[in-house]
Amino acid sequence: MPVESLPLFPLHAVLLPGAALGLRVFEPRYLDLVRECGRAGHGFGVCLIIDGEEVGAVASAAAFGTEAVIEDFNTGDDGLLTLQVRGRRRFHVHKVRVRDNGLQVADVSWCEADPVEPLQPEHGLLATLLHEVIDKVGGEHSKAPESHFDDAAWVGWRLAEMLPLENAQRQVLLQTGDPHQRLQQVLALLPE
Repeated sequence: MPVESLPLFPLHAVLLPGAALGLRVFEPRYLDLVRECGRAGHGFGVCLIIDGEEVGAVASAAAFGTEAVIEDFNTGDDGLLTLQVRGRRRFHVHKVRVRDNGLQVADVSWCEADPVEPLQPEHGLLATLLHEVIDKVGGEHSKAPESHFDDAAWVGWRLAEMLPLENAQRQVLLQTGDPHQRLQQVLALLPE
C-alpha cells in the first residue's frame, strides 16, 4: 500500500467524505499549509483532535481523517482568511512529523473508495429519514438526484453529516470501511 505525505489541519470536528466545512485560518503554520496546497494543487488532511487545542501547541489527532479540498476562499470581516473545503478521500495516518513552524505532516495511506451499492432492505428506513432531514434543513443536498438515496455510502455519509451526533460517533463512522456496516451503526445511534 503506497504511502503519501499529507499536511494536517487537526480540528475539534470530523470532516466526512462529500461534506462541506468552513474554516478560518490565521495561524502562520496553516497559512503556510494553504499556500503550499494552492501551489501544489492538492488537499490537506483534517483529523479529529484527541488531545489538545486547535490553536497553539501541537495537538494529538486521530489516526483516521479525510482529505480536504479547497473549493473557495475569501477574507472575512475580521480580515482573516476563510476557506470553504469539501471532504474527499479517507486516509489512515502511519507517522507524523512536526515542522519547525508547528505544522504536522503525516505519512498516510488512502482508504479504499466506497463501492456504489444499493441500500439493503433493512436500511430503507434510513433513506426515508434522510429525505425528511433534507426536506427540513434544505441546503446543497436538497438538489441531489433520487438515485443517491439508494446508494448505501452516500446515505450513510449524509446522515453522519446531518444528524446531531457527537464527534466521537462521527469518528467511528469515518473509520468504518463497509458502507452497509456504517449504516447499521447509524441505525444503532438513532433513538428508539
